[in-house]
Amino acid sequence: MAIFNNGDSQHQGTKSDSSTTIITVGSTIKGEMNLSCNLYVDGKFEGTINSKNEINVGKHGHVSGDIITKRLVVQGFVEGNINADKVEIKSAGRVSGTIESTELIIESKGIFEGNSVVKDLKALPDTKKIQIAKS
Repeated sequence: MAIFNNGDSQHQGTKSDSSTTIITVGSTIKGEMNLSCNLYVDGKFEGTINSKNEINVGKHGHVSGDIITKRLVVQGFVEGNINADKVEIKSAGRVSGTIESTELIIESKGIFEGNSVVKDLKALPDTKKIQIAKS
């Protein structure tokens, strides 16, 4: 089975934030996913993923496309544009593309090739004010 939502059998017809959709090893899916639950990818996905919660790309996972989510954890490979509050690239993870985030964490041996954009520039201190204050 390619996609499995562990909340389906227990919460049929109800919305559960604790459920997780899984794309298993050996599965390939192309298209667009709009999720209110977590997503775990250990197979291949090509397209756009929009999740209101967390996306975890496992060590066998390969995602090619755009990702919009609260939190992205990469242990496999992601190629494309990422818009997330928090992005974590683990030691075996690799990301190629543009990351727009508030927080970016890259573990030792994690690989990031591309551009990083800070999501909320208003939260950063004004460098002109800092320089004037030091003068």
